[in-house]
Amino acid sequence: IVLLVQVVFGGPLGYDRWARIFSAQWMKVLTFVVIVSLAWHAWVGVRDVLMDYVHAAGVRLLAQILTIVWLLACAGWALQVLWRL
Repeated sequence: IVLLVQVVFGGPLGYDRWARIFSAQWMKVLTFVVIVSLAWHAWVGVRDVLMDYVHAAGVRLLAQILTIVWLLACAGWALQVLWRL
């Protein structure tokens, strides 16, 4: 909601505008919380699907480890892209 308000009521969008939006410390904290929450939500969903449909313990563990690595990489990449503006 905060990002939407800044985009809608702020004027034309360009690199300078995006850089100003994400340069504030409170916005960095907010985006960090949102990205971590999204990754956690994805982990819970994938974990439940794996627990329901993958019955071999070794395969399930491998899939869960790969999922955790993938989600951490995606979250790190998202933070790097947003905070490097």
